Order: sequence, then structure tokens, then C-alpha cells
Amino acid sequence: MLRERVADDIYVFTSDLYVKVTAGVIFTSQGVVVIDTQLFLQETSELLDLVRRRSKNGVRYVINTHSHSDHVYGTYLFDGAEVISHELCRQTLQKHGEKDLEEAKDRIPELAEVQLRLPSITFTEELTLRLGNKTLRLMHTPGTTPDSIVVYVRENKVLFAGDTVMPVPYIVDGDRLELKESLRAIGKLSLDNIVQGHGGVLLRGEIKATLRSSIAYLDTIYEKVQEKIEAGAPLDELTRIGIESCGKSRIPLDGLVQDLHQANLEALYDQLISGEK
Repeated sequence: MLRERVADDIYVFTSDLYVKVTAGVIFTSQGVVVIDTQLFLQETSELLDLVRRRSKNGVRYVINTHSHSDHVYGTYLFDGAEVISHELCRQTLQKHGEKDLEEAKDRIPELAEVQLRLPSITFTEELTLRLGNKTLRLMHTPGTTPDSIVVYVRENKVLFAGDTVMPVPYIVDGDRLELKESLRAIGKLSLDNIVQGHGGVLLRGEIKATLRSSIAYLDTIYEKVQEKIEAGAPLDELTRIGIESCGKSRIPLDGLVQDLHQANLEALYDQLISGEK
């Protein structure tokens, strides 16, 4: 994995194996906080190696930013740590987690040893965690998923955004309007860095423009899909709506953003046809 330090005692690990998904490690004087845990054992183990070398107190808390497998499957490796998430994340994992994991193991043999670990501490709107010299503010930011949260490290002005901030917003499992509000809320924070759920770390000078671009993207895809529907266009006409025409680049995540964009268009099309939005 790519490992980079974004602030004093704060590291970001970015996967080489799965869509540049990120995980965070925060060292404090009283132990370590891990934010998201990667999909594959070998990459979670790299993260654990750093913790073992750097901290005598070990991992005190693991925070799951949402219930998607690429963010939670490594959680079982952190014995003795309390696991924190939004209440909806725990409910989702409790209801669907075992079935989803068994299906994933059938497709991906490397997941054979994974065990589902449910969060032990949950919240609904906001939770403040103080450990040693760090203050972490956990906030509910629905939109990409109903259970999404972000983690703001107050002393360092670093935000671990989970999938709430990505190179292209993703709303197939979420809600466009809720995500716009969550992005606006993030924009009100004093930030030096945003760690996206997938892809590179955003620097201070990039943050405002990126958030504005993502909000504009969500408006643009709605307008373009609505126009197609009003013109009586079939679903396959959505392929004519390129990601660049909606204000985002097709380059990040090795081009996968184009697939995410197309999935957004199709989800919006279905919602508008059925009268949900």
C-alpha cells in the first residue's frame, strides 16, 4: 500500500489492490485510533505492522465510516479494540453482513479468513472521542449511504471523509440531496486536509473547489437525466452523458470514476421514472 503522513502522528494507507480505498491511523499518547480497515488481510496487516512498531498502547478504537465491505472487512483483526460506527452501520451489518460476507468469499478466495465484526459503540448524530492529545469529532453525513460518517481530527484540521468525499460523488446506495447537505456541512469546517474514501488526499487549497465541484456535479446529473426523460430517451441513452460534461475528470481511480458516474445516472433515471425524486 501507499503510506503517507498527512499531519503529526496521522497516516493514510491507500490500497494497491482495491480501488485505492483508504484507511487512517492516528497515534495518540494513550493509544491508536484506526479509521476503516481495508478489504484484504495483507493490506490490513501492513497497517498493523506500523502500529506495532510505533505504539506500546496498541489500537484502542476502530472507526467504521460506513458498512461497505472495503471499509470494514479488516476490522476483525483488531482484537481488544472498541469498534465505533453510526447506529445504521451496525444495523446494516447485523442484518446483511453475514450473507454478504459469504457471497464475497465465494467470489474472492482471499477473503476466506475474514470474520464479521460488529461495532460495539454507536451513535446517531454526533460523537466526540478524546484520546490522549487528540480530539475526534464523528459526524453523521448521509448521502453516499444512509450510515456514512466523517471523522474530524480537531487539533490537526484533518477530515477522514469516508466515501462522503470521493473523486466523483456516488449516490447509488444513497440520496443526492442528503449528500449535497453533507458536502455543504464539510465545507464549513476549518480543514487542512481531506482524506477521501478512495483516491488521493485533498490539500487545503483544493478543498473548497472540490466540494463546490461535487455539489455542482450532483445538480448537473439530475438536470441532464431529467432532460433525457422528458425527451422520452431510453436508459441506454445515458451513455451519451460523459463525466466531463458534468464537471468531473475521468482519470481518477484508474478510470473507474466513469463506471461510478454511469451508475449514478442509471440510479437517478430509475428514481425519476418511478417518481421517487
